Amino acid sequence: MQKRAECIKVVIRCRPMSKNEIRDGRECVVNMDFNKGEVLVQRQTDDVPKVFTFDTVYDWNSKQENVFVEVAYPIIENVLEGYNGTIFAYGQTGTGKTFTINGVPKDPVLKGIMPRTFENIFKSIECDTKKQYLVRASYLEIYNEEIRDLLSKNGSNKLELKEKENTVYVKDLSTFVVKSPDDLMDVFNEGTVNRHVGATDMNEQSSRSHSLFTITIESSEVGADGKSHIKVGKLNIVDLAGSERQSKTKAEGDRLKEGIKINLSLSTLCHVISSLTDPKCTFVPYRDSKLTRLLQDSLGGNTKTVMIANIGPADYNMEETLSTLRYASRAKNI
Repeated sequence: MQKRAECIKVVIRCRPMSKNEIRDGRECVVNMDFNKGEVLVQRQTDDVPKVFTFDTVYDWNSKQENVFVEVAYPIIENVLEGYNGTIFAYGQTGTGKTFTINGVPKDPVLKGIMPRTFENIFKSIECDTKKQYLVRASYLEIYNEEIRDLLSKNGSNKLELKEKENTVYVKDLSTFVVKSPDDLMDVFNEGTVNRHVGATDMNEQSSRSHSLFTITIESSEVGADGKSHIKVGKLNIVDLAGSERQSKTKAEGDRLKEGIKINLSLSTLCHVISSLTDPKCTFVPYRDSKLTRLLQDSLGGNTKTVMIANIGPADYNMEETLSTLRYASRAKNI
């Protein structure tokens, strides 16, 4: 049977100033207090900084390994014990969400949460000789409010969301059995090639879809009664497309249509979070978007969840940074 737990942890990660921002003489408006978990946003002309408090904060000097060990590793341990876990990255386009989740997979220093998770799962399995394990993986994207299987030969097919016994699932989604970190990486790479990306003025490789990579870990152990006892844990790793303003991305045509859909689903996610934090609210609009339906358990159900909110430090993006921090603050109160 599947265990249940409810907990949302929110951490902030700030990318460094870009070369263009430094060249253009942009001001850094973000400061961080690691001991207090505080993010302070202030222009030089402001009298009082805007202060936000979170579980953990990481500045531009943070290392990929530290983010993994402190943020992702506890979730993975719980999944191996039969809980559900979700890690998702949110923030303005170009603030380092994909770098945090993926990084540079073959670089021992720069590899992100995803490849480190693959290695950690199978290292834990190898050390546990009392149980038998079955590990499966699936990979989907939500593009223009349509669910697509990134591992299917017919990737253009639209998949349907279904619900059974209060559990939301994707009908006909491909699932692959994996037996090593390399197997998981092969599955992930195959799906990533099929994911929708495109160039905007804010990001040359902007994700134009939300992606959900799911690892299901089933373990079987013989108990004192001589019978096999099965635990099932599920880990969701979500890379959300970046929130964006058309005035900055200069998006047109398909890029503009994609941006509208992205912002709409992120707006719905915001409404869901607001509803969950409002004690007077009697209705949570999970069904208003595919993204919120898929994340329903992660936000208000039986999953241990960590949100990594990525921000930019430059004054040029101050409003977007404040918007992300307010968004993350609401999530922290769920």
